[in-house]
Amino acid sequence: MKYPKIRELKEAVISLVTPAYTTSFPRKPHIPFENYRGKPEVDDKNCVGCETCANVCPSRAITIEDDRTTGKRVITRNFGKCIFCGMCQQHCITGKGVTLSDKIFDLAVFDRNKVIEKQEKNLVICKNCNAVITTDEHIRYMHNKLGPLAFASILNLNLLNEKLELVKKEETEVEIRDGLKRKDMFNIICPNCMRSVLIQYI
Repeated sequence: MKYPKIRELKEAVISLVTPAYTTSFPRKPHIPFENYRGKPEVDDKNCVGCETCANVCPSRAITIEDDRTTGKRVITRNFGKCIFCGMCQQHCITGKGVTLSDKIFDLAVFDRNKVIEKQEKNLVICKNCNAVITTDEHIRYMHNKLGPLAFASILNLNLLNEKLELVKKEETEVEIRDGLKRKDMFNIICPNCMRSVLIQYI
């Protein structure tokens, strides 16, 4: 048997006289270091439900399901799969929708369902083909971002009319029965259906 090295003896003596380096959580609250990447916190007021975070999440901890019957988009965040990479914060289009907190030890639970969070957003659905366009908050965010340039889109005009109530909603919405017509441009329709109308009548 070889004798231990001097360096190893030194480390053993130091470890005997120094306190433990590990945290005392949960007996004491964990105080993380600066720029510590913990649980992503979602600000519902600044999140527009644009799917960007789900598209860039490498661990697929964020999933999105659209329900056309209820007109809701359900965003599910499973922090049990999250690797705290910060991609959701980096690519958030509003810059405030999601931010990394310093909480991570609080995610240590026995029931994995407790680390799953759900969020709902209202969908904008095409009146003709029933395709999902996006969320209403996403369109309003783009409208505010573009300013006067947003008025070039008829879809934005229709949604702006709902906000300002210049014309009653019942007067602008017409049921699409036998194919798209020019009047249907003033309905809530997706870009593909809008293109079909423009090619056919303009």
